Amino acid sequence: MSEERVGVYVCHCGTNIAKTVDVQDVATWAAGQPHVTVARDYKFMCSSLGQEMVEQDIQEQGLTRVVVAACSPHMHEKTFQGACERAGLNRFMFEMANIRELNSWTTKDRESATQKAKSMVRGAVERVVHHRPLDMLPVPINPNTLIVGGGIAGITAALDIANAGYHVYLVEREPSIGGHMAQVDKTFPTLDCAACILTPRMVDVGQHPNITLLSYSELEQVDGHVGNFTVRVRKKARFVNEALCTGCGDCIEKCPGKTLDEVFEVGLGYRKAVYKPFPQAVPKYPVIDTESCIFFQRGKCKACELVCPTHAIDFTQKDEYLQLQVGNIILATGYDLFDARTIPQYGYGRLANVFTSMEFERMVNAAGPTDGQIVLRDGVTPPKSVGIIHCVGSRDKHYHEYCSRVCCMYSLKFAHLIHERLPDTEVYNFYIDIRASGKRYEEFYHRVLEEGTHFIRGRVAEVTDAARMPGEEGKLIIQAEDTLIGKQRRIPVDMVILSTGVQSRHDSHEVAQLFGMGCDFNGYFIERHPKLDPVLTMSDGVFIAGACQGPMAIPETVAQAGSAASQVISLISQGTLMMEPIRARINPDKCSGCRICNNLCPYHAITFHADRKVSEVITAMCQGCGACVSACPSSAITGAHFTAQQVMSQIEGILWDVRETIPLMAR
Repeated sequence: MSEERVGVYVCHCGTNIAKTVDVQDVATWAAGQPHVTVARDYKFMCSSLGQEMVEQDIQEQGLTRVVVAACSPHMHEKTFQGACERAGLNRFMFEMANIRELNSWTTKDRESATQKAKSMVRGAVERVVHHRPLDMLPVPINPNTLIVGGGIAGITAALDIANAGYHVYLVEREPSIGGHMAQVDKTFPTLDCAACILTPRMVDVGQHPNITLLSYSELEQVDGHVGNFTVRVRKKARFVNEALCTGCGDCIEKCPGKTLDEVFEVGLGYRKAVYKPFPQAVPKYPVIDTESCIFFQRGKCKACELVCPTHAIDFTQKDEYLQLQVGNIILATGYDLFDARTIPQYGYGRLANVFTSMEFERMVNAAGPTDGQIVLRDGVTPPKSVGIIHCVGSRDKHYHEYCSRVCCMYSLKFAHLIHERLPDTEVYNFYIDIRASGKRYEEFYHRVLEEGTHFIRGRVAEVTDAARMPGEEGKLIIQAEDTLIGKQRRIPVDMVILSTGVQSRHDSHEVAQLFGMGCDFNGYFIERHPKLDPVLTMSDGVFIAGACQGPMAIPETVAQAGSAASQVISLISQGTLMMEPIRARINPDKCSGCRICNNLCPYHAITFHADRKVSEVITAMCQGCGACVSACPSSAITGAHFTAQQVMSQIEGILWDVRETIPLMAR
């Protein structure tokens, strides 16, 4: 292919590449390689001047192919493809060699790094001459959006999209939206009432004409691709006819069945068998819990049915299955709290007056099981001393090495609330470091210091009830290291609060598999790029928002939800999305119908036609990963822009300096 005219451009990347690679030598060497018409080096190829250099050479030198040796294609491939397109060259007549992450950043040996850069450039040149023009694929966008999760992230995203004039389906597995924020008393550092902030937005969601709220529902199946997803939702039976129910609460009042509320009240209070999670619940309709309902367990009672003025109770109601068509999906599934029982030395579940952070949140809440009174497990006695242990399950290699980002601040909030309601109570905060990095966080920390909270820097070893000295009878003993004074401390207290960290949802891996996404080692959903695309995923049309991506506080969650919503609105407003054509294709004449590719595809993009006994790639769902191409025993599958000829030519080019080269392919 001697007629091809290739331009090679080697980037200094400041000193990121040039410090290790002799970029001028690489450019000079590249100029003498087959197919290369011009070769240059420049300090920042991604700059406007660097791009203009490429555009000018394409037009003046008649270049038909372009190679840029610089950083990761993930960063700037689209940048240089755009430069090619502006100069009149098809964007796919471009190839990028990553001589930064895969070369200069991996060694300090300048000679070997320079030699490797030459090999990578030669491979890119040998590959690019086999590139063929490709056209972007137009995909129409369904204006409906599905949001999974009704916490503050899901609520924010739903309202943003709905207010823009587009329809939203909001699916929440619990009977009411609100998430963890609905359980919280006050928010740090402003001490605003969480319910006062959240409830108006919940009401807006319930009443918005562009939002279909599907609470007490679960997503079961997802098919399709960006712009055209088909989702199956199971709307669980409430045993209450929503069309007839007025939310008056007569059924709840008269219900004789009671059970421990282990979800919203985290085991500190009771609820009826027919219940709403909390008074401000949205939607307002109650749910009958079949596990505690006397009728479902014994076949008797029906008190709720007898007192219902609108005859809304329906014991025959069944689960309903809905099929929805949407163009985009936002996952806002939130987080789970760390199980404090996992750390037995802290005594939770064994020592009565050891509480978790969420238990304390419900205790200090005016609408909670103790009407906001801070008391011990006996429900009467207020504590005279409280120990708050930070980083329970966080910043610990045995559990979660990451910081949960909210524990320090809500621990400070707890200390303030105790001082406010029990002024004579001594409060001890056992911490590793105080991480108060948000707006007005540091000021709040100093406020708590001035209120008289004792701060002991060091990890707690154990919490026990073994009294050894006078005055410890009936107390909980916190054994901890105080690194500031270099001594072991033994602090007797009446109550211990464990500031449990956050962790990914227990079913996050199953959810990720449902959407063809990935999870990190901690179970959080993986974003497309942690800095540049924090709400996008590797599955086009699927976005993430809030703590399902990683630990974050309410302001960050709301900001990220707004970002995800804006991404969706942008796609919908375009009407049609232009997708890259780097997709797999199956030659039906070669396909043997073995179905190996069907089982391997991580994006469920391959369907099998039983009548013809051949498989077919659904182009819009394919992400071009190449798993099917490499696995096909019949070589029936080819990947656009990654043909066997292109890949093998690149390998041969990389091995240009090997004297005894074994031919890798027949030309």
